[in-house]
Amino acid sequence: MSKQTAVEAQLKNLIEENKKREHKYGLYQAILLDIFFVFYSILVVQRAIYYKFFLDLRDLPFSWIQIIIVFFISVIAGTLWALTRTSLSCKLFGVAKDNKTTKWTIELFGWFLFDITFIAGWIVTKISIVSLFSPDGLKGAGRLFSALFHPQFGIFDDALFAMIETIYIALVATLISIPPTLIISFFTARNLMRENKVTFAIYYVLRIILNFIRSIEPLIWAIIFSVWVGIGPFAGMIALLVHTIASNAKLYSEAIESIESGPMEAISATGANKIQIVWHAVVPQIVLPFLSFTIYRWDINVRMATVIGLVGGGGIGTMLMQYQGLARWREVGLIILMIAFVVWIMDYISAKIREAIY
Repeated sequence: MSKQTAVEAQLKNLIEENKKREHKYGLYQAILLDIFFVFYSILVVQRAIYYKFFLDLRDLPFSWIQIIIVFFISVIAGTLWALTRTSLSCKLFGVAKDNKTTKWTIELFGWFLFDITFIAGWIVTKISIVSLFSPDGLKGAGRLFSALFHPQFGIFDDALFAMIETIYIALVATLISIPPTLIISFFTARNLMRENKVTFAIYYVLRIILNFIRSIEPLIWAIIFSVWVGIGPFAGMIALLVHTIASNAKLYSEAIESIESGPMEAISATGANKIQIVWHAVVPQIVLPFLSFTIYRWDINVRMATVIGLVGGGGIGTMLMQYQGLARWREVGLIILMIAFVVWIMDYISAKIREAIY
């Protein structure tokens, strides 16, 4: 056997081993997701559809024993289902069998999952077309909109200052978030951190932390920081800062994961270290997406800043809450029109900047 043939055989073995490893890892992920699907389906059918709709219970009964039983049933059913490689999760992770029975099973369960979710949502949200178009409701809405579209301009100066404060809250939060987000994004990019177990563990820990932070809305963060540092624009800025770092880190890391691997392999072949590879092969490919994401995030933060003011985060939202509490709808109308105008301007400017970048 020639040296070239031996190398080709070795490469072939490595490729097959990687495929087996990826298949095994995908199957583990499919098992976990199938366990969740079964657990979710049982709870939705039992608690939302059966208890809420059929029994019409106002207070749902809760039992840890019942939840534990459902969980164990889900573990057994989800694991067995995934091992058959005919589930929706197996399809999502690329380990499903390729036959008509599998496709039919996946489509059937997909529609079942969608249907029970929609039905449960309809029941839980108590949708009522009758209430929406009731005469009393329409009359009250007419009075409210009439007041909103006849704004009181006597508070224009105060509202303008509050709007400027809102814009600066969003701007400062976005600017301060850039350095920590850049650093974190490299540590949460799978293609840069999967080389050894230590870096891969760091990747997973940071991902979990960021997912937790991002799952909490800025409105909740504003409440937390309003208690921590006091009511005002500083609390609102920190709330937006925390959520911006978590959200943009995900976008940045996904941009890093989608880069071309060719430049990294070429620079790595020259003997460059990890920092040199990142600086010369990764950074040039992600500059434009990073700028685009950051500008778009500022646009989002302007809109969020108007909302967090409702819970003491400063800016125009606080002023809106004050006049709404006093039922002074003409003043509320002016504030709403100013918010809509500023958001429209910011959206237009950010879109133009992103077009210029690309």
